[in-house]
Amino acid sequence: MSRLTDTFTSLRKAGRKALVTFITAGDPHLDVTEALIPALAASGADVIELGVPFSDPMADGPTIQLSSERALGSGTTLSGILTMVKSVRRQTQVPIVLMGYFNPILAYGLERFAIDAAAAGVDGVLLVDLPPEEAGQFKVCADRQGLDIIFLLTPTSDAGRIETVARRARGFIYYVSVTGVTGVRSGVEESVFSNVAAIRERTSVPVVVGFGIASPEQAASVAASGADGVVVGSAIVKLFEQHQGEALRDAVTAFVGSLRGAIGN
Repeated sequence: MSRLTDTFTSLRKAGRKALVTFITAGDPHLDVTEALIPALAASGADVIELGVPFSDPMADGPTIQLSSERALGSGTTLSGILTMVKSVRRQTQVPIVLMGYFNPILAYGLERFAIDAAAAGVDGVLLVDLPPEEAGQFKVCADRQGLDIIFLLTPTSDAGRIETVARRARGFIYYVSVTGVTGVRSGVEESVFSNVAAIRERTSVPVVVGFGIASPEQAASVAASGADGVVVGSAIVKLFEQHQGEALRDAVTAFVGSLRGAIGN
């Protein structure tokens, strides 16, 4: 089994929900990312999503767009991210998912990327602009290397799309709690509860909920929805605009600790 499967299996047996945290790789530098990954895990993150910076992040709101710009400005590349993940594997075995867009993977080479990512210690890949119907070639390459391909479902996904994702998903399914781009929201949509239940009826693959979850209270609400985990991204990435150095590490780990406490230790 993969690290993702092992993690969700262990959490489910313990009656706990997964805390999935997102940061942009290379914001502000890859050495900062490498130092933060073990700190996130120690603070309660069960899975870490690393955003692969891209020049046209169409699914992201201003906070993550700016984060991508900072990362690209510091010279972050996909190759550099894989090298960093390989290095951080000497410190932690927390599951790591690369989240981003298909173009950088395509430019790198699908098979080459799958081989290099698996060798580096990446556990899964989530590409927001690659629907399951178009992922065939990449999925073949990823499956050969044991990489989990994670697909998105949204409030507008119909029964056919849910069935397709439920059949092809590995690792977990990412349910987008709101329509629109990433970013902090003031509350959790009521439809999350019924939509997560509908997905759970069709698959045993874990379902996590993300987009717009900004506070421990919102995270606790989502955790109570029946989801297997909660994703928090923009609210963490926002801290990178406000802090640097040790102050950044302290702010991020304190916030992640508060999220962990809210959804249950």
